[in-house]
Amino acid sequence: MPLHMIKLVVGCDTIEDLLDWHAEQARPWIMHTRQTPKRASELLEGGSLYRVFKGMILCRQRILAVDTVGEGVTARCEVTVDPRIVRVAPTPRRAFQGWRYLDGKDAPPDLEGGEDGEIPPELARQLREAGAW
Repeated sequence: MPLHMIKLVVGCDTIEDLLDWHAEQARPWIMHTRQTPKRASELLEGGSLYRVFKGMILCRQRILAVDTVGEGVTARCEVTVDPRIVRVAPTPRRAFQGWRYLDGKDAPPDLEGGEDGEIPPELARQLREAGAW
C-alpha cells in the first residue's frame, strides 16, 4: 500500500474555495512546508496529499515531486501535486499542526459518480458519527 501525506487546509472551507484560490495564484500546485519528509521516496510511489477541511478529509491529489529548496535555516520543502482533485468519502479528522503521514490502509476511499452522486460533507459527517455510514 502506498504511503500518503495529510494536511489541514487553512483559509478555504470547501474544495471549490481551494480551486478558486488556486486559480487566482496562476502557478503550479505546490504545497510548502518546513520539514522535508524522511520517507519522501515512499510518497512518490503512488502517494497522495489528503486535505482536511474543517475537520473532514474531503479530497486528495497525487504527489508528483518532493523537493528541498534552500540550505540550512532557510531550507524548506515543496510538494508538487497533480492539479486533478479526487474527492474521497468524507472522513472526520482532528486538528493537528503541520502534516502527517497517512498509511494506505487508513486512507478514505475515493468517491465514485462525481459531484452529482455526492452528499453534502456536513451530512456525511453526521452519518459517520451516528454509525450509519
